[in-house]
Amino acid sequence: MENASCQSEYKDGVLTLRIAGEIDHHGAKSLREKLDEAIYLYRAPTVVLDLAGVAFMDSSGLGLIMGRYARARELGGRLKVVDPEPDVRRLLTLCSVGALVEIDGKEDAV
Repeated sequence: MENASCQSEYKDGVLTLRIAGEIDHHGAKSLREKLDEAIYLYRAPTVVLDLAGVAFMDSSGLGLIMGRYARARELGGRLKVVDPEPDVRRLLTLCSVGALVEIDGKEDAV
């Protein structure tokens, strides 16, 4: 499996974290550290996790998302997930992540 990577971009109060690769238990820890570093550095009112480049995600990915949701809220911000691939969106839907985190994009693919 290909470990996930992350690129960050901050503009006008929005921190966008673009994740690419596969989020599983092997790579989740290092990815979590990179995401938290950016979240703490910028303390943005809105944190966007762009999952367009994530082809696979297991329960470690769910934990990663929910942990970043908690981090963003601790710092007074909100978390939004955008462009999950159909399989990733299906997992997010089945686990009711959308009850807490806004999920946008690729809805027609489900």
